[in-house]
This record gives sequence, structure tokens and C-alpha cells, in this order.
Amino acid sequence: MVRRLFFLFAFLAPLAVFLLMQRWPGAVHLFWIVGPVILVGVIDITQKRHTIRRIYPVIGNLRYLFESVRPEIQQYFVESDTNGVPFSREFRSLVYQRAKGVRDTRAFGTIFDTYRSGYEWMNPALMPRRPPAHEPRVRFGSTACRLPYEASHLNISALSYGALSRTAILALNKGAKMGNFAHNTGEGSISRWHRVHGGDLIWQIGTGYFGCRMKDGRFDPVQFTEQAQDPQVKMIEVKLSQGAKPGLGGLLPGAKVTEEIAEIRGVPVGEDVVSPPYHTAFASPIGLMEFIAQLRELSGGKPVGFKLCVGHRVEVLALGKAMLKSGIVPDFITVDGGEGGTGAAPIELTNSVGMPVRDGLMLVHNLLVGIGLRDQVRVIAAGKVASAFHVARLLALGADTVNAARAFMFALGCIQARECNANTCPTGVATQDPARWRHLDVEDKALRVMRYHQATIHALLELVGSAGLVSPEQIRPCHIMRRVDGTDIRSYAELYPWLESGCLLDSGCVPEAWAEDWKAADPTRWVH
Repeated sequence: MVRRLFFLFAFLAPLAVFLLMQRWPGAVHLFWIVGPVILVGVIDITQKRHTIRRIYPVIGNLRYLFESVRPEIQQYFVESDTNGVPFSREFRSLVYQRAKGVRDTRAFGTIFDTYRSGYEWMNPALMPRRPPAHEPRVRFGSTACRLPYEASHLNISALSYGALSRTAILALNKGAKMGNFAHNTGEGSISRWHRVHGGDLIWQIGTGYFGCRMKDGRFDPVQFTEQAQDPQVKMIEVKLSQGAKPGLGGLLPGAKVTEEIAEIRGVPVGEDVVSPPYHTAFASPIGLMEFIAQLRELSGGKPVGFKLCVGHRVEVLALGKAMLKSGIVPDFITVDGGEGGTGAAPIELTNSVGMPVRDGLMLVHNLLVGIGLRDQVRVIAAGKVASAFHVARLLALGADTVNAARAFMFALGCIQARECNANTCPTGVATQDPARWRHLDVEDKALRVMRYHQATIHALLELVGSAGLVSPEQIRPCHIMRRVDGTDIRSYAELYPWLESGCLLDSGCVPEAWAEDWKAADPTRWVH
């Protein structure tokens, strides 16, 4: 029917314009309207790629127009303050307000349904304490570490230069410098933009060994030593896997691989950079521990740890056995959540692969407790953090500090357009297009990064005081409550299984639920 109407229009419209011209010569200008419509229709009918356009010429294009703006319509006009994903408007607004230094309080009560299953809260004390005047720092560095680092409870998670623009990196690092917290480089290595303002860096080493890479892609200890001994680098993190795409290496689209980024990473210009899915510098759990010891020595004694998205429990337990057998203990373990982050990935991996951060955090914490090394190894939780309660909840589950990526991107001005992998970021945060990133003002955004961190830490200390505590280190599972169902309310201490200290060291004390995996775990090879 639509095709017939188009053919009728294509025949009658020019004829009508021609007849009008007989009495009104100015009607010739109507061809500027009629002509393009007919041209679009002819193109639609003759093309073979889109069936909708062939069946519905001209008006069929509206479908693709509406589809292209659907995310914006959904975000601005459809979603409520609580149902937006991955981050709801409630928490995006919180970050924006704190970053801008404007009022972040809420009037007239919570908008959350406090009686729904899954609602969580923190119990206040009848004798609360004044919040600490200053944030207590968390020391990273075991006895084998000569240059320990005093870290904030909230730091910037892995965000590579390449994935993010130079102005975004400059603003993040300057904000970290002003706020005295750490900035993880991501696996894209240390660029000159990381060094301009001198903010504390956690240098992440991925499977591509960018920044310490030989021409054949193997680890280069000479290059590593040159970079790692820079005083600005405070810690080194070996990335085994990440929550966005566990099981795959990092991916940087070719559109973002400029000459500068290609030089930093040692890769060809304009080609997709796909890191290997596994490391070549080691091939076993013990090999990882030996690699950590090597990096610690080459760096001059700085804290070295590793990051993973938890998968098979038996593999994680093998890491614990490797620590015991080798006598080499990492300074920290970063647990990334399978819920993903800023990294672009196949939808199957983003949605359906990897253990969520809270479950992974519990597994790693319990392992360290079970082998008697929890006091020597710090644990960092990385995953979907925006508010101080999100930080407190992870601390209650065993984290010592928390890393956030997307929240700090919001502080830079990110609007959750979800175009990080397309080089078309509308705010200049995640793009290498100069027409976009040059409009991100470094001075203003650095202040916003600092203010967001400052306000969130202040809110965390207020939570600590309201619970009757004096330090974030005192937050325990019993302080976080969850409505399981109806009137069934339980604390994290009741909901999550907790191991006794050293129980995995005695075969007679290994919990039944852990026994099979603990027996199968092999420090000399990966078993799953």
C-alpha cells in the first residue's frame, strides 16, 4: 500500500507543481521539496539492504531515525530516578552534584521502596560518634615491600589513555593530585598526559605489556624498570582479567589508535589493538607469584599485586596454594566484578560471564583468611560504586579500599551515552576525536573530580560515625542489613559464609563446601 501511494505521489506531485507554475511561476520552488522526497523514495525502493525501506519508501526511514535517538529519549523522558541502568538517575545526579560542589541532600524521604526484597541499609548506633576529622589512610606493602603506599579508601579505577581522551586523563590525574588519592593507568600504559600534574599512579600491566613490551609482544624487564622506578608510580598491578570481558584481553578500536597511542603501546596506527587473553610471562599460579616478586624487585620495592574477575573457585584457591608453596605474597589483590565497567565487550561476556563483585570479593577475602594471610594482603574491590554506602558495603564484605571508574567519568561530565567504544563520545571523555576532546576543560573537570572524591569520603566518614565507629576499617558485615523477603531481615554476617582464620591450613578443618576444590587446586598449573 505504501509503495503504491509513493508511486502515485511520484507521478502526481511533479504534475501538480507543473500545473501550478502555469498561474504562479514561483511554484517552481516546490520542486525543492518534492524532488528530494522522490529521490529518497527511489533510493529506498532500489536498495536491497533494508527490507523495511523497500516496502515502506520514505516513511520507513523514520524507524531508523527513532532508533538512533531511542537511548536519549529513554534516559531523558522515560526512565524514572531509580530504574535507569547501568546507573540510575538518582546516583548519576548524586555524582554530578558532588562534583559541582552544589547541594546533594534530598528532601521528603527516600524514593526507594524500603520494603522490597533486596533493599539494603546500614544500622545506626544509639550512641553515634563524631565523624573522623581526617580520612585514615590504608597502607599497602607487605614485609617484602621497601616502599609502601598510603592510599585513600576511594581511588580511580583502571581507565586507559586511548579508551579515554588526553583531556580526560589530564583532569583525572590533576584531580587525584589535588585530592591526594590514586589514579590507575589501565593497561594502556603511562602516557605523557599522566605525568603532567604528578598525581599518584597505579601502573597496570596487562597481557599486552604496553609500556614494557618487546617487539614480539613479550615482557621487557628493562623498559619496565625505567617506568616503574619513577617516583610518581606508587604501585604496580598485574591484570589477569577484567569484569567487562573476563576471558578476553583488552580491546581498543582502531579508530582510537592514533600515532601517539600507537607509539605508547608499540602497535600499528589505526588497527584494532586486541591484547592476548592470557599472560606469556608466566604459565602457572606459582609463575604469577614469581613474576610479582620480579616486578617488586625491579621497581625498587614498590607494592605489587594482581587484578582478576573471579571465575572458577579452584583456580582462585590455587593462587592461595601458590602463595603458601612459594612463600611469595602479593601486596594486594584487586577483585573486579562480572557486572562489567567502562570496557567495551561482546554482550555475552558483559551479561553472562564472570562472578559479580560482591561474590568474588567474598571468595578472595575468605581464601586469604583461610590460609592465614589476610593481614598481609590488601584487597581492593572494583565495581559499580557511586555513593559512600556503596563503598561501605564493599568494606563490610572484606575490601580494604574501593576503585571506581564510571563514577569518576560522571564527575568529568559523562552522560552515560554508552558510546565509549565508538569514538563518538558526546562529552569528550571517551574519544580520540579532537573536535570533541578539546572542549573538555581540564581545570574545571579536575576540580570536579577532586570535589566528588572529597564529598564521598566525607559521607563515608559520616556513615562510620553514625554506626558508632571511629574508622572505615571497623565496618563489619553485621553493620549492613538486607531485606531478604517480606519480614525476613538479615545482616551480611548471616547471609555470607565466613571462614575461620587458618582453617585451610589443616586438612581436618577445611569446610565441607570448600574441600573438593581445595584438594583439586594445584599451584603448579591451572585446573578448572
